[in-house]
Amino acid sequence: MLTPIVPAGQWIPPGLSQAMLIKGGNLLVLSGHVSVNSEGAVVGSDVEGQLLQTFENMAATLKAAGADFHSVARLTYYIVNYQLGHLQAIRSVRDRFINLEKPPASTLIGVATLALPNFLVEVDAIAVVP
Repeated sequence: MLTPIVPAGQWIPPGLSQAMLIKGGNLLVLSGHVSVNSEGAVVGSDVEGQLLQTFENMAATLKAAGADFHSVARLTYYIVNYQLGHLQAIRSVRDRFINLEKPPASTLIGVATLALPNFLVEVDAIAVVP
C-alpha cells in the first residue's frame, strides 16, 4: 500500500525517501524538500534562490510518482528567520509551478533553524496522483 518515491538523479541521504505514495487512494505525501542539487550541494544563497531549487526538486519527485504540481493539494513552507518580505519571494517562485486557478492550501511556518545550517527553506506537500 505504501511505495517510497526517490527520483533518479537526486541526492537523498540513505534511509530517506522524498515522498510516500499511498496506493488505493493515490495520495502522495512528500517529505520536506530542500535546495540541494544532484551532488548534494546546497543551491542558492537566499530564500528565493533556495525555493527555486526546492520546487525543481519537488517537481522531479512528483514526476517520478506520475504527477505534477497540478496534483498538489497542500504545501507547507518552513522558512528560517521568516520576515514579511519573504512572502513575495515565496509567491514569485510558487506561482511558476502551481495551478494558479486552483492553488493548493498552504501553511507558512517561521523556524529558527532547519536540518543543516545553510538551509533557509524546506517545503513539504500532499498531492493526489491521477
